[in-house]
Amino acid sequence: MNLFDLTGKVALVTGSTKGIGEAIVHRLAEHGANVVVSSRKADACEKVAADINSSCGREAAIPIPCNINYKEQIENLVRETRAKWGRIDVLICNAALNPYFGPQAGIPDEAFDKIMGANVRSNHWLCQLVLPEMAERKDGSIIIVSSIGGMKGSAVIGAYCISKAADFQLARNIAVEYGPMNVRANCIAPGLIKTDFARALWENPNILEYSTSGTPLKRIGQPDEIAGAAVFLASKAGAFMTGQSIVIDGGSTIA
Repeated sequence: MNLFDLTGKVALVTGSTKGIGEAIVHRLAEHGANVVVSSRKADACEKVAADINSSCGREAAIPIPCNINYKEQIENLVRETRAKWGRIDVLICNAALNPYFGPQAGIPDEAFDKIMGANVRSNHWLCQLVLPEMAERKDGSIIIVSSIGGMKGSAVIGAYCISKAADFQLARNIAVEYGPMNVRANCIAPGLIKTDFARALWENPNILEYSTSGTPLKRIGQPDEIAGAAVFLASKAGAFMTGQSIVIDGGSTIA
């Protein structure tokens, strides 16, 4: 048995047209899964899905655009996935945003609400929609891409860190409630990864040096270095792990 074989599994991945999410859908498909590529822009979804299908030599991916801030679009995302693939075995909540950089005292209510809505509420909505079928089948894996920001305080991205801490708890709650039905829920907590989302932290060489100098590996991470954890958690290899958070940060949280 190949512990990482995902043949026949259907994986829905939000925020999967670039960065960590794009790496995840590529690697899941390479391991046999059928994947749903989703983000706000239809053309971006179509491009990534086409790239996956070309590299895999089969229809391994379909594009379904969705703005996670709107419940009706999330409901459509789940509905269209089932219409095409018939089921959802793996849900990966990767999409997130952070429109505010600065002290907690200065964050506008609108920005705070956007962060909590996109980074926590949308994940809650998605889980509510897919958990019943997973529980009925007595099989399923939910993976939330959180952040090491949820493990410590911050003077400049405080609300974002609060939202990511909430994601840890969301996974733990699901793990406790749905564990008896053989449904697992876990988080991945990346450190600094070379994505557009974190561009401000690595594009400037001085900031990058400051950000990586205190880490054991002395470098920034790559999206593919997160994708492997998603394959593990989605597959039989991770079948006895639930309610946990895998930290992938080059060692920054232990240095």
